[in-house]
Amino acid sequence: MVKQIEACVSDIGCDAVKTGMLSSDAIIDAVASTILAYKLKPLVVDPVMIAKSGAPLLKPEAVEALKSKLLPLATVVTPNLHEAGALMGREIKTLGQMKEVARMIRDLGPENVVVKGGHLENIAADLLYDGRELTEFRAERIDTKNTHGTGCIFASAIAANLAHKKTVRESVTAAKEFITAAIRAGLEIGKGYGPADPMATLCHGV
Repeated sequence: MVKQIEACVSDIGCDAVKTGMLSSDAIIDAVASTILAYKLKPLVVDPVMIAKSGAPLLKPEAVEALKSKLLPLATVVTPNLHEAGALMGREIKTLGQMKEVARMIRDLGPENVVVKGGHLENIAADLLYDGRELTEFRAERIDTKNTHGTGCIFASAIAANLAHKKTVRESVTAAKEFITAAIRAGLEIGKGYGPADPMATLCHGV
């Protein structure tokens, strides 16, 4: 893991970094230490902790390592409702609770927190907290089961926009539009959850 990061940094360079599922405390420690050593910024942390089925993906000690070692390095952290709840030990079902937990997560050290509200019942709203302001990002709720990969696509879109020197708010705005288009063009593959289509705006003019 460390050698992979070092190879990219020393050869190509990094304009932005995004992390996904880091399954153990040892991996989290290695990634966080290397990010610190190379001063890699901006950093988007997608705290992948819970599978779509509801099964936990991280052991308790890995969750604690995520909170103490990686989140303090993040420019933006992007938990969904289940992940935000797991980080703070509470259930989140409303926009009001999202606002509370966004403040709590920021106290762990990240510069900005985006709590994703895709699991809210009636609205598709994400919430950005930068330590001063709470900003809502709303979009139409699209009735589809083809949402596999949406969290990764959204976090990656934020990182890509940060790499282009956009502000965090501009990056989240662009990422929200991007992921909405990707969900709208979701692919019907097999009998399970199909993937959202991150090529939607390029291939379909969405």
